Amino acid sequence: MPGSTEYVQFALTLAFMAGVIELSLGFFRMGMVVNFISHSVVIGYTAGVGVLIIATQLREFLGLKFEASHDFIDTISNTLSTLSTMSWPTTLVGSATLVSGLLARRFLKPIPYMLPALLVGCLAAQAFNAYSPGTLETVGALPSHLPPLSAPSFDLDTLRLLIPTAIAIAISALNEVVSISRALAVRSEQHLDINQEFVGQGLANIIGSFFSAYVVSGSFNRSQLNYDSGARTPLAAAFAGLFLCGLLLIAAPMGAYLPKAAVAASLILIGWGLIDGKSIFHLWKASRSEKWVFSITVLSALFLHIQMAIFVGVSLSLLVYLFRTSRPHLRPRVPDPANPKRKFTDVREDLPECPQFRLVRLDGSLYFGAVASFRDSMRNLEKETPNCKQIAIEMSGVNFIDLAGAEALALEARKIRARGGALFLLRLKERAREFLSKGEYLEEIGDNRIFWSKTDALHQVYSRLDYSICRRCQLRVFLECHTFGNDPRVENAADVPEKLAQLREQEKS
Repeated sequence: MPGSTEYVQFALTLAFMAGVIELSLGFFRMGMVVNFISHSVVIGYTAGVGVLIIATQLREFLGLKFEASHDFIDTISNTLSTLSTMSWPTTLVGSATLVSGLLARRFLKPIPYMLPALLVGCLAAQAFNAYSPGTLETVGALPSHLPPLSAPSFDLDTLRLLIPTAIAIAISALNEVVSISRALAVRSEQHLDINQEFVGQGLANIIGSFFSAYVVSGSFNRSQLNYDSGARTPLAAAFAGLFLCGLLLIAAPMGAYLPKAAVAASLILIGWGLIDGKSIFHLWKASRSEKWVFSITVLSALFLHIQMAIFVGVSLSLLVYLFRTSRPHLRPRVPDPANPKRKFTDVREDLPECPQFRLVRLDGSLYFGAVASFRDSMRNLEKETPNCKQIAIEMSGVNFIDLAGAEALALEARKIRARGGALFLLRLKERAREFLSKGEYLEEIGDNRIFWSKTDALHQVYSRLDYSICRRCQLRVFLECHTFGNDPRVENAADVPEKLAQLREQEKS
């Protein structure tokens, strides 16, 4: 079994290897994963972390006697079961620190609010200890020297042994830094370059392994405290490190006067600051699905592992997105006679559809997850108007088509053609058209069935209609109906071609 020296060597080597992995991920720009963390997940994760911080600090804040734990259920259970042993002096010192911090945050904004809060806590603890020595526990004197120089092991057997652990640690550490960075970027409204964060953390672990450091990652406590104190640039962390070195050398013995209750109160303030009540209120009102994502992320942070909350939240967000996009909407459209340009609008009772021709607008990407819903909608169209053989789909709302979507369009075109009709695609975007063309699906649909101008498409459709039905039809949905129907009651039927030309010009402009 390895001794303490070997364990230290393993820890240093792990830090070095994790740093190399993190640096590589940043160098190859793998930070794109942050794009999959939705706003609801960020708010839920930070709120969960805030509640967890508050819960874990209740032991020191109230002066309770039980073994510390990072498990939320154990912490709450132990807190409630030992609440009768609460130390009033400890609670009063913690409360004084808490109130001082809240007042300083509101009325002493130029000053980091933690400084006056901890000062009040120290003075209150000294007053109690002067009256009754040993009443309040303090942090104790800190080591007053810097860590010694060190070096990781470059033995191949050791490196092979530690690779799986180093990968797991690197991913876990990066998951935490992504969560913290994303949360603070939302609050500060700053641009986040997560690849730079990966590079920075990787360099920190690589360099730290030569200065007796184990694997490091971001800290919500430290980051939130920095932000609340007014820090806005990476220089804040650099100066904090320099100040810490100075404190270790000069002010380390002062830790003997810092009460644990005051430290707990300061962390409770930080935890409370992580709960963004305003954003939660807006999210709760805006969307039921986002509300579920937020709630499950919070519960995952509390009752599962804190890092697991991000994976759960992201997975749930992607499932919600896939569910939403799996149901593209087919909206029937007809020209509005009240509009001078006869723009198309949704079907209403006073705006009926043509029995021989239906125009629908497809809103949503046509990909493998949406194909079933699209085909169901097309079957419903066929059931509603079994004699309709001409169907046009306006594709301006479709940004993406994949292989399954292209197959579905080609299949519908074949089915309609087998009934003696045709499928027309209007305003198909260039990217989608290129995809259909490369896969030879455009040939199956018919290149002459693709139109950018609605007027030109409708003119082609009209040439395929049964005019005997048009003559009996009294709906007069389209302008051309007066010509093809040869309605004698319409005096200006001869003006239709001129009006069609005008409509084409208006579409181009």
